[in-house]
Amino acid sequence: MAEVMITVDGVEMPCPSVFNWGLQDISDSASGRTDDTIMHKNRVGQKRKLSLQWNGKDWKETSKILKAFNPEEIQVRYPDLMSGTYETRKFYVGDRTAPVKWWWIGNQRTESISFDIIEV
Repeated sequence: MAEVMITVDGVEMPCPSVFNWGLQDISDSASGRTDDTIMHKNRVGQKRKLSLQWNGKDWKETSKILKAFNPEEIQVRYPDLMSGTYETRKFYVGDRTAPVKWWWIGNQRTESISFDIIEV
C-alpha cells in the first residue's frame, strides 16, 4: 500500500499499518421492511468510517497516537477514496485497544494500536 499520511488537529501521525476506508449510510427512522415485504432504505445521509491500526510501535509513539486521538472530536486529514483527494473532516473515536508485548527489558512495544474513527 502506498504511504498514507494522516494528520490529527494539524499533527502528523506515523503511517498506519492498516487503513480501511468505509462509508456508512444513515437511514431515516421510518426505514426498514414494511407489510408489502419491500425494504425501504430512505437514506438521509452518509458518513465516513476509517479503521486504523499501527503495529509494533514503541511506547513513545503509542502515547503520541493515543493522545492525538483522545479528544472528543478531532479534525483529521486523510486520503478519501471516494473523492480521490485528501480531505479534512471532523471525527469522533471509537474504543481503543493496544495489546502490549514484552520482548526483552528495554524493548517494550505494543503489538498493535487499533480503533475506528467515525465522521461526526
